Amino acid sequence: MELIRDVLGWSALINYAVLIWWFLVFRFARDWMYGFHGKWFKLTPENFDAIHYAAMAFYKLCIFVFNLAPYLALRIAA
Repeated sequence: MELIRDVLGWSALINYAVLIWWFLVFRFARDWMYGFHGKWFKLTPENFDAIHYAAMAFYKLCIFVFNLAPYLALRIAA
C-alpha cells in the first residue's frame, strides 16, 4: 500500500509540473506554439486557444481523478 501511495503521490506531482510547464509555455510562447501548430493544422487563434484551454482542463481533471483522489483515499485509509 505504501508503495502505491508513493507512486500516486509522485505521479500527481510530476503531472502537475507538466501542467504548469504547459501553461507557462502557452502563456509566454503562445505565438510560437500557434505558428508551430499552424504549419500542420488550419486553426484560427480562437480555436487554438479554446483547444488548449479545454485540454488543460481535461488534463487537470484526469490528474485529480487518477492520481490525487486515489492518493488521498490511501492516505486517509492508512
